[in-house]
Amino acid sequence: MATRSFKQKAQDWIGYDPEVDAAASSAQTIASAAEGIPAAAGTYVKRLFPFTNWILSYNLQWAIGDLIAGLTVGMVVVPQSMSYAKIATLPVEYGLYSSFVGVMIYAIFATSKDVTIGPVAVMSLEVSKVIAHVQAQPGGMAYSAPIIATALAFITGFIVLGIGLLRLGWIVEFIPMPAVAGFMTGSAISIIAGQVPGLMGYSSLFNTRGPTYKVIINSFKYLPHTTRDAAFGLSGLFFLYVVRAVFTRVEARARNPIIKRAAFFANTLRTAFVIIFLTIFAWIHLRNKKSVKAYDISILKTVPSGFQHMGKPKDINSDLMSRLGPLIPVSTIILLLEHIAISKSFGRVNGYKIDPNQELIAIGVTNTIGTLFNAYPATGSFSRSAIKSKAGVRTPLAGWVTGIVVVIALYALTGAFYWIPNAGLSAVIIHAVGDLIASPRQVYGFWKVSPIEAVIFMGSVIITVFTSIEIGIYSSVGASAALLLFRIARPRGQFLGRVRVHADVEGASAPLSQRDVYVPRQPDGIRNPNIRVDAPPPGVIIYRFDEAFLYPNASYYSDIILDYAKQHTRAGQDYSKGRPGDRPWNDPAPSRWHKQEVDKSEANDAKPLLRAVIFDFSGVSNVDTTSVQNLIDLRRVLERYADRKVEFHFATILSPWIKRALLAGGFGTGAQSSRPLEVAPIVQGENAPHPSVARHFQRRTTPGTPPIGGGADSIDLEGSGSQSIEDVKVLSGDLEGPIVSSLTTRFHLDLASAVAAAVGPEDAGW
Repeated sequence: MATRSFKQKAQDWIGYDPEVDAAASSAQTIASAAEGIPAAAGTYVKRLFPFTNWILSYNLQWAIGDLIAGLTVGMVVVPQSMSYAKIATLPVEYGLYSSFVGVMIYAIFATSKDVTIGPVAVMSLEVSKVIAHVQAQPGGMAYSAPIIATALAFITGFIVLGIGLLRLGWIVEFIPMPAVAGFMTGSAISIIAGQVPGLMGYSSLFNTRGPTYKVIINSFKYLPHTTRDAAFGLSGLFFLYVVRAVFTRVEARARNPIIKRAAFFANTLRTAFVIIFLTIFAWIHLRNKKSVKAYDISILKTVPSGFQHMGKPKDINSDLMSRLGPLIPVSTIILLLEHIAISKSFGRVNGYKIDPNQELIAIGVTNTIGTLFNAYPATGSFSRSAIKSKAGVRTPLAGWVTGIVVVIALYALTGAFYWIPNAGLSAVIIHAVGDLIASPRQVYGFWKVSPIEAVIFMGSVIITVFTSIEIGIYSSVGASAALLLFRIARPRGQFLGRVRVHADVEGASAPLSQRDVYVPRQPDGIRNPNIRVDAPPPGVIIYRFDEAFLYPNASYYSDIILDYAKQHTRAGQDYSKGRPGDRPWNDPAPSRWHKQEVDKSEANDAKPLLRAVIFDFSGVSNVDTTSVQNLIDLRRVLERYADRKVEFHFATILSPWIKRALLAGGFGTGAQSSRPLEVAPIVQGENAPHPSVARHFQRRTTPGTPPIGGGADSIDLEGSGSQSIEDVKVLSGDLEGPIVSSLTTRFHLDLASAVAAAVGPEDAGW
């Protein structure tokens, strides 16, 4: 008995309310979540290795598709990876290392059959920026470019792996498509601008890694210094675009599937063909030169055979990590963002769903293990993934075929790589990166859907071109976040009125049925503006929330409703008959010398008194302590203004936790609540304990039970304060009582029942 008394006193002291707890029990929620932990743990481990879902079903038909797709991608990835390594200011073999590790490791952890992992243009550009940043610092030249790139792969891979293991992949969703397209377009323009000097043969005459606009200006300035490299670069670039145009047209118009398929592979392998042709031409042109100094075009020269740098990475220490620190966030964003966007896109196109968290794990493991091969950061490639998808890939195992092609190239073709013209690689880069630039149709699509996001896109492109890729990414992400916060903090709520609609049946002499719908009182650009909207009965306000009711917008919502109430209703206490000194300071008496103020006062006297506020919560997914406190404050201010009790009704509550929060604030029951006026007081005070109230449970009968008061023409799904449960009329035997608890008479199933309960019988026909 003493223990029970102590427990009861403790509950009274903290303000325990059984009715609030019964609305949504924390203990039951925690217990329910705990019950699923063992099963969730098993599922978590299984999801780490998605290949177990399909590997035992692997068959010959799948193998043929994977072989063709893997060989096709392999012939593309070899020249592309060497080209991208040049963007990263690394020896070309490091691009091959990254390609090999990417395709081999990703196949084990992938949830997408189409995506190919390896070096990409934007990430390679960022790697070059990181290398320049580290080496520009005092003592930074002690670290070679490959060591810096490998260290960046390790730290970004480890971060992305951690995000995936913690299932935080949803963070990526906060970066919208226009922001991604903006910095991708800006980066592509920067890459193309930086490769034009190499294409023309004068890249050594100025800094091609500076701001894009300066590189473009200098490219025109140094045009007179064009060398013989331009013959190889421009011809290769022309070949790539002509072949694509011709075979794309053939593939689109061909009716014979064999011709269509042949055109696809010829179009796909154009990069490999142009490198082969240019290499042969360079060898023919230079074979009779007696020394390297006599070469009049720039070529790759010696490429080490095999995995010459494989092993534990050296010189990766805390000092290097600290030097990398400022650029790690933007590098991580590029690494995960581009890959998730690509994998989701191909999943939607080909009818399967990817697991973003598992994809991040795959990227993290790939880059972490890649440090053992001295690889630099690798992520999903859009161009190679598109080729892989169109080539008929069946499973992620096609990546192993691509890996074998890369190994063959590393061990058997490095002698031929010696003669590859650098201008040809620049042509390959320009051709590949050009597809990353958003088309005018895509930009106009952004404008049609959301002009503000189109502005963010254009701003991101301009900032990237005139500053750097890092500033472009941060500005686009920051602008998108600011737009999101603004939309949350300044939502579009609506004051509603009634429109009575009926079914228009052809041939019927009169409407067969009618119902009431509630729409914004002001024209909203959606409904017919010529339809008359009936205002609610005098003294009743109906308001619809269009966003979650949370702390960023709680005060905004409350201020809108308070201002509307003061504009359309009058104060309950008439200060005009009292002394001027009795009026509040913020409501002074109108001056008798200004007729306009007197007329305004007379018009105000004609307004009704506020009696009820009805909230449509159909758009409210969450509430919090601040928002409930604002509702409490709003009710208190409105009751003081009206000098009477004001009813608060809530329709279409979506969650038991919202109901619980409203009950904790003293809403819902309609009775005089002894709950505190503050749920989040700034200054603590004495709070009266709330007496326990027995919870009411609805009653149900089995289907087929004869309806109460059979033949009723209407149904009251909730009951009301003036009606007992037994008086409720129903149309079928499924229900015997109200759908919602009769203790919470201010919580309603829908807006129509909330309005009916608020207006009362005297305004039933409004």
